[in-house]
Amino acid sequence: MRPSRALVTATTLALVLGGCSGWGGGGGGGGPDTINVLMVNNPQMVDLQRLTAANFTKDTGISVNFTVLPENDVRDKISQEFSSQAGQYDVATLSNFEIPIYAASRWVAPLDDFVAADPAFDQADILGPMTASLSGADGRLYGEPFYGESSFLMYRADVLAAAGIEMPAKPTWPQVADIAAKVDGAEPGMAGVCLRGQPGWGQLIAPLTSVVNTFGGTWFTKDWQAQVTGEGFRKATQFYVDLVRAHGESGAAQAGFTECLNDLQQGNAAMWYDATSAAGSLEADDSPVKGKIGYAPAPVVETASSGWLYAWSWSIEQASTKKDNAWKFISWASGKQYEELVGSQLGWSRVPAGKRASTYTNPDYLRAAAAFAQPTLEAIQAADPNDPGVQPRPASGIQFIDIPEFPDLGTQVSQEISSAIAGRITVDAALERGQQLADDVAERYRSRGSP
Repeated sequence: MRPSRALVTATTLALVLGGCSGWGGGGGGGGPDTINVLMVNNPQMVDLQRLTAANFTKDTGISVNFTVLPENDVRDKISQEFSSQAGQYDVATLSNFEIPIYAASRWVAPLDDFVAADPAFDQADILGPMTASLSGADGRLYGEPFYGESSFLMYRADVLAAAGIEMPAKPTWPQVADIAAKVDGAEPGMAGVCLRGQPGWGQLIAPLTSVVNTFGGTWFTKDWQAQVTGEGFRKATQFYVDLVRAHGESGAAQAGFTECLNDLQQGNAAMWYDATSAAGSLEADDSPVKGKIGYAPAPVVETASSGWLYAWSWSIEQASTKKDNAWKFISWASGKQYEELVGSQLGWSRVPAGKRASTYTNPDYLRAAAAFAQPTLEAIQAADPNDPGVQPRPASGIQFIDIPEFPDLGTQVSQEISSAIAGRITVDAALERGQQLADDVAERYRSRGSP
């Protein structure tokens, strides 16, 4: 999911961004017309791998060696590769969390000159929030999105209609809680709402932080004062925990994205607040709820919007000696013609969307994504990583704080809050522990005198 950054050591990044060792082919090797790409094994990337030789290589003569790894493994390998600047890989998939941090450490190459020399790429067509979140503190561009997402509220329109309930055009969180109470048990085994409770900075903390933002809270003030026990953070967390305990899914303390997706698909939840990328699964031909789901903006309280922002993106390693060919690959993979290629050969529902304005005027894509295309676009356009709340921030980000310490901090705090969801401790006790952890991080920045 940033104007101020920390320069961090390779050891720190390996610890906070890494996982265990992975599987897949190795990098390195190849002649001047071969590049090495290290990427996550998400379905959209696997599609890309299958299409590359017969299209990109055929047209350019540039061969691509792919190393494809699960998310935790690829983050570990990328952090080691880029921090050491080994030059083994030319391109890697990074998110809008890592790219600004890597840019500050000069581990990724700026892309501005490549963009300027490649008008057909049409940078202006890339959605503004994506460009902003993939830029460094120096204002230069360091990544291009392959696909992106925000967040919104998904709900069983048929269930609400049967209960005589109309979803507001721009719902507030209190309105969502009221609706959850009314539709709880509307069908056998159906919870009023599903919200992530599974520990993890990318699980529970992602939706919760967006709720904190709109309740007027923040992790840190502009001058690095921890605010986990602040009024806005406390109100948001108490609301979230109370809602999921009263009207949420069973086993909420261990429910993440996948569990909530399954609950909504299987009729075990009437509403779900989560990533816009979930809509493709809900509207798939084999989905039990295809055509039954409504999509509303992320609920708000004090802010005009509260959807998050995330993008899997391409960056060029600074140590690469093949930057020109690396850019040609990125320009193709994130270009308009690639979306047309996927649509025509694999089906428009598999297009890596969420990054270009033109995608949302393409009639072929809109036919396949009619139910959720416009709500997704509006959610992404409304996301502001530099101003997500009601007060200035020391670092940007919506569902995360873009500092290298945040994965560890967020995960530890999430474990406490998940325990509150499970009823083992109180919210106040969870936040007291979280405040101590956050203050430890903040003190490091205060002592440096700059972020």
